[in-house]
Amino acid sequence: MKWHLYEWSEGFSIRSLRREPASLPFVEEVFSRVAAEGDEALLAYTRLWDGVSLARLRVPVQEIESARVSPSLAAAIERAYANIYSFHSLQRPKEIVTETEEGVLCGLRYVPIRRVGLYIPGGTAPLFSTVLMLGVPAQIAGVPSVAMAMPPSPSGTVHPAVLYAARLCGISEIYTVGGAQAIAAFAIGTATIPAVDKIFGPGNRYVQAAKLEAVRRGVAIDMPAGPSEVVIVTDETALPLWVAADLIAQAEHGPDSLVGLVSPSRELIQQVSESLYQQVSMHPRRRFIESSLEGSWALWVPDMDTALTVVEEVAPEHLILACKSPESWLSRLHRVGSVFLGPLTPESAGDYASGTNHVLPTGGAARGYSSLTVLSFLRSFTYQRLTLEGVRSLSPTVISMAEAEELPAHAQAMKLRYASL
Repeated sequence: MKWHLYEWSEGFSIRSLRREPASLPFVEEVFSRVAAEGDEALLAYTRLWDGVSLARLRVPVQEIESARVSPSLAAAIERAYANIYSFHSLQRPKEIVTETEEGVLCGLRYVPIRRVGLYIPGGTAPLFSTVLMLGVPAQIAGVPSVAMAMPPSPSGTVHPAVLYAARLCGISEIYTVGGAQAIAAFAIGTATIPAVDKIFGPGNRYVQAAKLEAVRRGVAIDMPAGPSEVVIVTDETALPLWVAADLIAQAEHGPDSLVGLVSPSRELIQQVSESLYQQVSMHPRRRFIESSLEGSWALWVPDMDTALTVVEEVAPEHLILACKSPESWLSRLHRVGSVFLGPLTPESAGDYASGTNHVLPTGGAARGYSSLTVLSFLRSFTYQRLTLEGVRSLSPTVISMAEAEELPAHAQAMKLRYASL
């Protein structure tokens, strides 16, 4: 196992540090087959890729209602739920109504998306935390119809912690179908799984490619959220043991995960590397971590300002600032999914229970996409109303502009109303 060690120099290609979203042509074939064969295609893909023969796709409601976990895990899930709910409940926007000029009323209204599909990754671990991250904001937004899908376990079942978290979020429509085929089902619809208006959730590169294919077919998604990634910026004050542990925590998600370290201290990079190899050698998910590290990197930079330049260009999903005065960076950051300030704040806090959301843009998508919020589950529309005073006041402006654009019908629609005065 070896990760890549780089040194900053003039003309260094920062973009090479970023893992771009994959384009997988076979995803189109999955969509076409699901469109043609429906549930049969989903069952066939589950046998092929998950090695499971299912008798049904939907989890019975009674199975969700009866799901039980240990008291300690239940308490942990409920506390995480409470923190996530507390933070996200503050994100609900208010309707805006204003009079732009006398008699001209304009408004902006937010409404929940009617039906959403939540994708929960599950290939190598039961990610019930993602159920909370998607289910809580959907619940707060008031989405009336929520469906959830995830790969089945080898026995064809769903982990009870996933069902427990879903029940907390009021989700009772759950399907044991994963991968690109689950996204296709949400986008197209089958006899068992009705199509949704918007698809949410992170996943591997196949899921990410499928979500982008859904967009091409006119279905909205939350963001490109593929293989997970973290960039850690450190200075000489960082503890190598902790930094290495944070890198490993991200790398254990799977072989496609990406971790990066940026520091002006060569000595610290070396110490982190040594600690990294030592900790990985004893890790139960060593195979995933080693595969991830082979595509990951550490970069020496001359100063912290250059480190900021690197961060802004890479646009990482997660950014850990294990350095002096991390708060001073916030006003300078524009391209990042979520930030973890100071050495006492591991990424795992946000992954589970601090209250922020762990569904974030990856592969450089943080240049234009934001972290998941309640707003992600709402859509907005504007409205306006003119009174007699509004027609009198606004008509000259509208008529003048319409005639200048050579659209006489637009002008006429206002002239007729003005004439009625």
